[in-house]
Amino acid sequence: MHFVDAKGILTGNGGHYGMNIYRGCTHGCIYCDSRSRCYQFTHPFEDIEVKQNAPELLERALKSKRKKCMIGTGSMSDPYMHCEEELKLTRRCLEIIKENGFGATVITKSDRILRDIDLIDEINRSAKFVVQMTLTTWDDDLCKILEPNVCNTKRRIEVLKEMQKRDIPTVVWMTPILPFINDTKENITAILNECVRVGVRGIIDFGMGLTLREGDREYYYAALDKHFPGLKEKYQSRYGNAYELPSPNAKELEGIFKRICKDNNILSTPDECFRYMQELSDKYRQMSIFDM
Repeated sequence: MHFVDAKGILTGNGGHYGMNIYRGCTHGCIYCDSRSRCYQFTHPFEDIEVKQNAPELLERALKSKRKKCMIGTGSMSDPYMHCEEELKLTRRCLEIIKENGFGATVITKSDRILRDIDLIDEINRSAKFVVQMTLTTWDDDLCKILEPNVCNTKRRIEVLKEMQKRDIPTVVWMTPILPFINDTKENITAILNECVRVGVRGIIDFGMGLTLREGDREYYYAALDKHFPGLKEKYQSRYGNAYELPSPNAKELEGIFKRICKDNNILSTPDECFRYMQELSDKYRQMSIFDM
């Protein structure tokens, strides 16, 4: 990894903001869109760029905001990858969010988030905190191939269960679903049933498929050659160089997804989930009124 002094940390339109404390990732997921060349990495993806002044930038930015809102992180690089164990920059940024009365949401695949569960609990009680967890693959052996350097799905379910015990809301990203690999009824049903069991608030699905761009596509196809010989050629024959690669089973899987979400009152469209995560809800406004 290498360290830089960033010029700014927050992006957004005023209603909510996002930040990336790190650039790059060490989780090694074979489908990672963040590898795409459009993001203009000038260093190897695994050579993590650390924005060492992120806490200072965040504190300065939040003190200038008059309206409290949600601060999100993890959309480009997982904030709980391996280097967070030593650097603790994500934790420091969460402390600053708490001290300034803002809400927060984090997307991760890592159980390292449990190291900060007490802090997350505090933010959720005083404002709002939503934990977002990616779940793609129920089979442990397959998960190890697709997401090799991070805890498996069953461990991530345990993380969601721990959040449920503290009434910390959770949203699951059930994406990407890889054609001919994890796009089975059994896989989708197993993940959804666990989401119901641990009480997730919403599940994000972008149509039961995969997207590939220049940079990401080459890395993914190299992984297919290594772990699934012959599958790359099947992809190229069916999809060419398309950006969107829907599963041949998409219609059936979408039906299962919508039915289980509807039966269990789970938010099931990206718009619903993002709206929920990006707004400080009435619950927290009401709490503030009653506390006066």
